Amino acid sequence: MVVGAGFGGMYALYDLRRRGFTVRVFERGSGVGGTWFWNRYPGARCDIESMEYSYSFDEDLQQEWTWSQRYPTQPEILAYAEHVADRFDLRRHITFGTGVGAAAYDEGTDVWRVTTDTGEEVDARFLVLATGVLSATRVPEFPGLERFRGQLHHTARWPVDGVDVTGKRVGVIGTGSSGIQVVPQLAADAARLTVFQRTANYSISAENDRLTEEQIRDVRADYPAIREKARRSFTGSTVPINRQSALAVPEDERRAQFEARWKLGGFPFLGSYDDVMRDLDANELAAEFVRDKIRSIVRDPAVAELLTPDDHPIGSKRICVDTGYFATFNRSNVRLVSVRERPIEEITETGLRAGGEHHELDVLVLATGFDAMTGSFTRIDIRGRGGQTLAAKWADGARTYLGVQTAGFPNLFTLTGPGSPAVLCNMFLAIEQHVDWVGRALSTMREEGHDVIEATVEAEEQWTTHVDEAADGTLYKHANSWYVGSNVPGKARVFLPYAGGVGRYRKICDSVAEDGYRGFVLGRARAGTPA
Repeated sequence: MVVGAGFGGMYALYDLRRRGFTVRVFERGSGVGGTWFWNRYPGARCDIESMEYSYSFDEDLQQEWTWSQRYPTQPEILAYAEHVADRFDLRRHITFGTGVGAAAYDEGTDVWRVTTDTGEEVDARFLVLATGVLSATRVPEFPGLERFRGQLHHTARWPVDGVDVTGKRVGVIGTGSSGIQVVPQLAADAARLTVFQRTANYSISAENDRLTEEQIRDVRADYPAIREKARRSFTGSTVPINRQSALAVPEDERRAQFEARWKLGGFPFLGSYDDVMRDLDANELAAEFVRDKIRSIVRDPAVAELLTPDDHPIGSKRICVDTGYFATFNRSNVRLVSVRERPIEEITETGLRAGGEHHELDVLVLATGFDAMTGSFTRIDIRGRGGQTLAAKWADGARTYLGVQTAGFPNLFTLTGPGSPAVLCNMFLAIEQHVDWVGRALSTMREEGHDVIEATVEAEEQWTTHVDEAADGTLYKHANSWYVGSNVPGKARVFLPYAGGVGRYRKICDSVAEDGYRGFVLGRARAGTPA
């Protein structure tokens, strides 16, 4: 059984059926696409380039689908997901409009007993959670939120028919990636837009453009090499990292390099120099360059100062990629409110009160993010050996082996879960690598007469320590971010992704498999195949 029909769930369905397994998928949405099904807000766009943000498992698929822009929009990504589902006839194996509420491991029969929110009960030998690492929405407990009489929307649950804000007073809470994307779009139509910012974020201009026929042809001709290079890289990207130190070059040369990367746009800026993400002094040079860009774009010095990050290294929070975000604050109908200086006190029937001032609103947009990396797993009542819940086991921080399994929960796989590179790289690359690994493991088990696989406590402890040590070699822990769960009150502060590099991670996973699945216990089930 696979939970979720986003890109992870769809590829798991395709690959496991190809290997001869019977597979059923449950998806709570009415269609495929996962993140890109739910996040329909204006301006939603991927921050990975389109021709790499796609499947590589089928050469014909790579050659036949044509992306229109460098950075794809939500409608285009969703259209791609629907094309894949149709092309490989995946829908007939997916039960839509059905979420999984609970799953319990039966130690007497070694099967997972799964209960859906429609009341259906299903037994499965293997349970694959493709629930997404940025899908469990977070809604802060603002006093009075339920009293608001206007339109209330979360960016990750945007209405299919859209929201007309023409001539309306709109408020946006949150300036992470979703907020930074939606603000310029809403500002164009709203009579007045008020942006409530807690933390100023670094954002790099996307420098987006339409793809030319020549660009598409060149990538298609070299796809095998491009994909292999990405798999072996540190970041999962084919854009090279400048292996020089930012501290070892003259100022004029360094500024020219930063300028060239700024004009290139997007994530490649962090690869300006080899030590930007490892050395605070080098990072500060890159950060100050971006701060200067913000000051040069935003005309009001006071507003520019509020928008200029000063409490975390650049890149230690997932850097944002925008289209016209900072310039939006030059518009006469846009106002920025720092809720760090003027905290939100309550939501009223007609608006929002912050710092003693009441803001009248017709529409309130929550761009407040997710319970990232773990929330989509722990919000399901998952019970392993001895009835232990996954939520209880991870209460002090997620513990996994390779990010694919957690001890005490046999035959349960967490695709792109905590302890894997996932959110630090191209998600398609992470998805395919995990699904391929799981599929290979299950095929090997079948060939060798095994039908139970479980990570050992020792392997889990060693991997969790290694994940933490890998993060220590970076600047990620210097920020309060969703990487460490600090955006969720009460959540343990643990760095969740694996920061040791995509290529290195792949080699480790492959070596584990080649060494007879080192760190896992393989065995026979105590009952026959579930019905």
